[in-house]
Parts: sequence; C-alpha cells; structure tokens
Amino acid sequence: MRKKYLLAPGPTPVPEVALLAMAQPAIHHRTSQFSGIFREAADLLKYVFQTREDVLILAASGTGAMEGSIVNLFSPGDEVIVVNGGKFGERWGKISEAYGLKVNWINVEWGKAVDPSAVKKVLDEKPNVKGVLVQASETSTTAAHPVKELAALTKGKDCLLIVDGITGVGVFDIPMDDWGIDVLVSGSQKAFMLPPGLAFAALSEKAWKFQETAKCPKFYFDFKKERKNLKDNTTAYTPATSLITGLRESLKLIKEEGLQNVFARHDRLARATRAASTALGLKLLAPDSPSNAATGVFVPEGVDGGKLVKYLRDEMGITLAGGQDHLKGKLLRIAHLGYVDTFDIITSISSIEMALSKFGHKVEFGKGVGAAQKILLEGYK
Repeated sequence: MRKKYLLAPGPTPVPEVALLAMAQPAIHHRTSQFSGIFREAADLLKYVFQTREDVLILAASGTGAMEGSIVNLFSPGDEVIVVNGGKFGERWGKISEAYGLKVNWINVEWGKAVDPSAVKKVLDEKPNVKGVLVQASETSTTAAHPVKELAALTKGKDCLLIVDGITGVGVFDIPMDDWGIDVLVSGSQKAFMLPPGLAFAALSEKAWKFQETAKCPKFYFDFKKERKNLKDNTTAYTPATSLITGLRESLKLIKEEGLQNVFARHDRLARATRAASTALGLKLLAPDSPSNAATGVFVPEGVDGGKLVKYLRDEMGITLAGGQDHLKGKLLRIAHLGYVDTFDIITSISSIEMALSKFGHKVEFGKGVGAAQKILLEGYK
C-alpha cells in the first residue's frame, strides 16, 4: 500500500467535509434548496475577497474568469499593460491579444517581482492605457507581485487594476476594497480547497462602469448577466451544483479559522519550506519576492528534475510540481496552500530528502526537516 499526498500548487487537497457534501445526491439548480446554498456561498466569498462587491461564481477554470475580465471591460483596440513574469502573466497578454487589445508588455525575469516604477513609466508615457493586468502570485515562478503599490498607481485614473489572485486569494492578504483593486479573480482548486471547475470574479464600481461601454464579443462570460442572476441567488447558465455545495463547506472552514489566521498559517508553512530548502542547499527561484502559495527550488546539478518529480509521484506517492518552459526539468515547486498543515510540509521535505538521495545527491537526512520544524513549532501553544 502506498498513501498518496497531493502537494502541488493546484489542484490541492480537499477537506473531508467538502468531499462529503459533494457526495450528496444532486439537487436541481433552479430550486429554493440550491438557492439557499448558493446565497450562503456567495456571501462567504465576499469575506474571503475582502469586498462589499458581488463575487461572481462561474462554471469554469480560473482562466475563464481571466477571459471574462477582458471581454467584459474592454473593446478591441484598447491599450493595456501586461506584467509578464511567468506563464500566467503571459496568459493575460495572450487573452488580450486574442480579443484585439493592444498590449504593452512589461517582461520580468522569472522569479522576480515587477518594479512598480516600470509600470508607472508606461502609464505616464501612455495616457490612454485602460488596464494593468498582473498576478498577485505567479504560480509558475512562485513569486509575488506588489499589488498594493500597483493599486496606488491606478487609483483615481481612468485605468483598471486587474489582478489574477488564483494562487493569492485565501493565501495572503489582498484586501480588494481597501487597496482599490478593480478586478480580482480566483479559482476553486487552490486555497478554496476544492476540485477544479469554479472561477470567481469580483469587480469594483469603477470596473462596472467600464463594462457599460465595453464592446468585446461575449456570450457565456457575460458578467452583467451573471450579476443580475446573482441577485436572485442563481447563475445565468447551469451552475456546477456539487462544487458550489462543497464551496460552502470550504468557505465555512476558512471563516471558522479566521482570515488573518489563514494568512498566518500560510506564512508559517511557506517560511518553513523555504528554510528547509535552504538548509538542504537548494537554491530558491524567488528569494526576494516569494509567494506564500508555493516555493520553487532548483534541483541540484546532475539531477533530472523531470525524472525526480515522476519518481516522487509514482514511487513515493508525493505529487509536487516541476518547472515550466525554460525551467522544465530544472525545478521543484512545493505547494503550501489550502488544506495543508504542518505535517504535510514535513512529509514533502522528507520525501525530497529521500528522493534526492536516491538520485545520487548527497543529503544529510533530517537537515531540511529540522529547519522546517523549528518554524512549524510556532503554530503550537
């Protein structure tokens, strides 16, 4: 027997209470019974997004909320700034270009955060820019971007700050209303502790005004239509009823733990993972601007990262993530978001120690685990 551990930055483990809720017999989506579940989930989403605004619930992956943000707020020919610091920053630009937007690319070295002054420079030079698109947490590089500082640049301007919070919301503090974020999107399979299949989008009052004049084509991802149906505790099209039933339970867990405690837990797990990695001599991909969602580390010279990830998954039952694009085969990405606690981190670090040893890398067993334990102990009275 080999127990399996899911420790990749999405999908993430699902708590038992949500699994049991989703295993209940299906109910019809146009009933008062489902509307009650939907209403409770929608209200709890506002708590996690830290907003007074509506949070739309879409049957899609997080990319659906990203695409929906583009088509509902812009017209072909509009100019936007895209912060491209990884695969998902690149995705913002590709979606924008697919709908005829003019993209001003700000390319950032993988593992680095964007310098707000670089964004300000383009905003100053291009007064017609209507949106700045960025990741709160760039999952492919495990780096976090300075969202608060970027929000200050667009506040008071006829320009939207649109933030991909897919591995940010519910992981670290991103107070949408307080910072002045205009659009914040996320997805179910990360900190919301569910399988893939739901996307979320919250829009500021300023963003909703942009929606009134946007001319990009849309049908399924029509945010105005979704907002209207949200008032009636339903969705415009068939909702993912089982996932929304599970969402209510996951959101209850977050509310019960308390948002600030959730952030503190993620911070502790992230610091422990980084300390363990450093103790093992593994170089961090994003040492200066690390995300608390996941930690990227370079595999040692002479070790094939692709084979290492496969060995961990297929032989040891530990699913981590590897690198993407030019970092494929060179990287391990260790997740610590969502339904993850102290001993998941111990498991992931000890498995890495063992696997590296199997691949011929000299390892002092327990060195990484010990470094993690010193920080993880902070979580106990």
